[in-house]
Amino acid sequence: KKSCDILVVIGIGGSYLGAKAVIDALSSSFAWLEGDKPAIVYAGQNIGEDYLYELQALLKNKKFGIISISKSGTTTEPALAFRLLKTQLEEQQGKEAAKRLIVCITDAKRGALRTLATQEGYKTYVIEDNIGGRFSVLSPVGLLPIACAGLDIKALIDGAEQMMQQCGITTPFEENPAAIYAAARNSLYQEQGKKVELLVNFHPKLHNISEWWKQLYGESEGKDGKGIFPASVDFTTDLHSMGQYIQDGERHLFETVISVLEPNHTVSFPHDDANLDGLNFLAGKRVDEVNKMAELGTMLAHIDGGVPNMKITLPKLNEYYIGQLLYFFERACGISGYILGVNPFNQPGVEAYKKNMFALLDKPGYEAESAAIKARL
Repeated sequence: KKSCDILVVIGIGGSYLGAKAVIDALSSSFAWLEGDKPAIVYAGQNIGEDYLYELQALLKNKKFGIISISKSGTTTEPALAFRLLKTQLEEQQGKEAAKRLIVCITDAKRGALRTLATQEGYKTYVIEDNIGGRFSVLSPVGLLPIACAGLDIKALIDGAEQMMQQCGITTPFEENPAAIYAAARNSLYQEQGKKVELLVNFHPKLHNISEWWKQLYGESEGKDGKGIFPASVDFTTDLHSMGQYIQDGERHLFETVISVLEPNHTVSFPHDDANLDGLNFLAGKRVDEVNKMAELGTMLAHIDGGVPNMKITLPKLNEYYIGQLLYFFERACGISGYILGVNPFNQPGVEAYKKNMFALLDKPGYEAESAAIKARL
C-alpha cells in the first residue's frame, strides 16, 4: 500500500543522479502515468524558481513524502528545496504527520541535517564518511529511493558484489574488466590524444546512466589540468544531431558503447500491402533487430572515421546487471584516476563557484570576498 502518492527525492549530484539513473533504467518509460507506485520526482538539483513553483503547485493538496539527502545539510540547492518543501508538507499534513513522511540520509553525527533530524524525530539513514556522493548509489543514498520505486535492491547489490569479486586485486589483468577499461581509456588519452569519451547507448532508458557516469568520471578525473572529458549521446536519436560531428569532426573522440543484448519486451514489424514507406523488407523482424544493425553499422562507420570504439554488453536490463555495471564503472574510475596521476576521490574544484555565489549574495562571513568580487564587476 502506498503511504504517499508522490515521493520527492531532494539532493544534487551523486545524491540523486544514481537513484534517478537506476529508477529510469528499470521502470516503465511511462511510470508516472501508471500510478501503482509512488511517482518519484526530484528537487534540490537546481535553483530554478519556475521549477520549484511548479513542483509546489503539483504537490498542493497531494499526499507526498520527502527523502532529503545531504551529508552537511547546508549545500545550497538541496537545503533551499528542503526548507520550502518541509514547510509545505507541514502546512498540508500537520507537523506530526509530516514527521512520518520525511526521511533524511545524512552524516551519522554531524551537520545541520543530522541536527534537524534528531530534533524533529525524522527517520534517518547514514552516509558513511568515506563515501563521496558520486560513489554512493549502492549505499542508502541510492538504495532507499530505488526501493521506494518498487525495484529489487537485493538483486542490485548481488550484481555489484559479483562484479566486485570479478574486479578484485587478485584477478589477473586480462580477466579484470575494470582494469582493462581503465587502461584502454588512458592509453587512448595519453598515446593517441583522444581527449573526449562519449558514452553511447542504443537504449533510451540508459540516458541517466550516462548522466551519472559523467559526474563520476568528470569529478574524479578532471584535476591538475588533466582528464578525459566525459560526454554522452543517445543513439540512434543523436545520430540525427551529433552524428555528423562524430563521423567527420575533429578526431579527439573515442566511444564506449553500452549494448543491451536482449530487450524485456517483443515488438515485431507488420506487413503492409501498400508498402508506401518501403519497409516491407522488415516485415516479421523485431524492432530490436533493426536497432542492433543500427548499432553495429554505427560502430563500423565511426571506427572507419577514426573514432575508436569499446563495447560493454549487458545481457538484459534488470537490477542484477545494472548493479554489475555501476560497480564496474566505480571500480574502473578509481583505477583510471590513479593511472592518470590524480586523486579520484576528492573534488577541490567544485568549491570555486560556491565562494563566488556566497560573496555575491552577501552571506555572513564573506564580507571581504563580497567587497573584492563586487570591485571586479
